[in-house]
Amino acid sequence: MENYLPITNWTERRCMSDKIFLDTNVLVYAFGSDSSKRIIAENLLLREDIVMSSQVVGEFIAVTSRKQILKPAEILLVSRNFLRTLPVVAVTGITVSLALDVMTKYQFAYWDSLILAAALESHCTLVYSEDLQSGQRIEDRLVIVDPFM
Repeated sequence: MENYLPITNWTERRCMSDKIFLDTNVLVYAFGSDSSKRIIAENLLLREDIVMSSQVVGEFIAVTSRKQILKPAEILLVSRNFLRTLPVVAVTGITVSLALDVMTKYQFAYWDSLILAAALESHCTLVYSEDLQSGQRIEDRLVIVDPFM
């Protein structure tokens, strides 16, 4: 567990003005072997203005398990710490309905649309994701940013 963010640091996040939604890849890179991406991801996780959804936590569990990035006990520890210390919003029927609208309007895959819908519902102004088109605006109030570019 040498690449872990110190859990105590998660409660010492910096204060920022706009809320930022994190996609799954940011969480995964915080524990990955690419040191430049890991540093960026770790710094993002220290921000006070971040939000993620239950979908993101679930995807983190699936990816780190499938790719064997973390051991099962580590996945349990890290995931519970995310849930305990970071703002995690639930995906609801309203989120799914909004995701369908986003999917139709912007031609994103459903799971990406669900990320964007949760960000919109959370009143975020930025989504940090490596998987979506950096710079694209969604509903004139949300901008996708690739933090690893």
